[in-house]
Amino acid sequence: MAPTTTPEKSEIPPRSRIFADLTPLRLSPDYRRLWCGNTVSWMGQQMTALAVSLQVYTLTHSTFAVGLVGLCSLVPLVVFGLYGGAIADTVDRRKLGLYSAAGATVMSLTLATAALAGYHRVWLLYTVVAFQAVCFAMNSPARSSMIPRLLPAEQLPAANALNSLTSNLGLMGGPMLGGVIVGLWGFQAAYLIDVVAFSGSLYAMWRLPSMRPDQGEGPRRRASVLDGLRFLATRPNLRMTFFSDLAAMVLAQPRALFPAVAVLWFGGDAKTVGLLVAAPAVGAVLGGLFSGWLGGVRRHGLAILIAVAAWGAAIACFGLSRNLWLGLFFLAVAGCADTVSMVFRSTMLQAATPDAMRGRLQGVFIVVVAGGPRLGDFLAGSAADLTSPATAVLGGGLACVLVVTGLGLGRRAFARYDARDPQP
Repeated sequence: MAPTTTPEKSEIPPRSRIFADLTPLRLSPDYRRLWCGNTVSWMGQQMTALAVSLQVYTLTHSTFAVGLVGLCSLVPLVVFGLYGGAIADTVDRRKLGLYSAAGATVMSLTLATAALAGYHRVWLLYTVVAFQAVCFAMNSPARSSMIPRLLPAEQLPAANALNSLTSNLGLMGGPMLGGVIVGLWGFQAAYLIDVVAFSGSLYAMWRLPSMRPDQGEGPRRRASVLDGLRFLATRPNLRMTFFSDLAAMVLAQPRALFPAVAVLWFGGDAKTVGLLVAAPAVGAVLGGLFSGWLGGVRRHGLAILIAVAAWGAAIACFGLSRNLWLGLFFLAVAGCADTVSMVFRSTMLQAATPDAMRGRLQGVFIVVVAGGPRLGDFLAGSAADLTSPATAVLGGGLACVLVVTGLGLGRRAFARYDARDPQP
């Protein structure tokens, strides 16, 4: 295995820190390039996602056709998420990240070329979206499993908080920029900007040292998806990170009900739906901006349980609110709690997982993150049809609190998990 530079131990950020801890960016030039490149490229990807949806609607005038864009993305993410994680545990992760980012760049270039040539076909858009999802499913486990090799363990919460900031800012700002750019210069402009934005990610991957997974002494074995799942089955603390996230995303996911509650509760319209969708993202961004204190927390398992319970409680309070601004406040609180949970779940996966297994567990993470909210949408919609939106939202929030409390009581060692001695 090609050696990589082990980062020196850094000073642990004090508990009194308020704003996001930028130490990882100062400490590791490789991580800084990786974070900057991913921030720029993620913004471009979200611009492209919006542009594709707009172009599909322009061609078909069908909301069903637009909905199929999400399905074309979801299926490859779920299928190739696990497979991409296994590949990341077999090959040089730097090369996998570089090649998959190059593939995504080619897909954006395909969209731009087709738009410039006047070749407007829905099947092409669906195909490109599916291949973009495959590239993301290959890239994300490789990129995430590199971070513990670039930073000392005590800096992982700060790094994951910065990563969450990138994700949420992209989800908020990317579609807005995409809408403006498409309106001013057309679809091809958004796609071309995405191609340029990918150059940051490509440069960051190119500058990294070799990142072959550490499989110890002896012959190198082919990484198996089933081996990763068997490993997870025998590691209760890591399993709990997934169970707790599923409790929040499946039981207390009100997103599918926003169009109904905007009208029934607040007497609003499409603008109200937009505010409801944006509120959790705003809270998540604020959670990332004011994440400096997270580096001083050592009981990561307990922090996850509290954050998930806070998510459920905030969603339940949203279910009781009939004032729009109060409802938006509770959704923002839920988004902030989700950021805290995500930071510590990601940190536990990185710190408590052997390097040879990190890719596969990051693949499982992608499947849970991609599939959990969709299952939650289905459950919330079904519950609202059988009862009412208010019952579905309030009941889902309370169910989340009860389930995560039961998980904590059933696995007390998870609440005692100490970051100074990470046990999977």
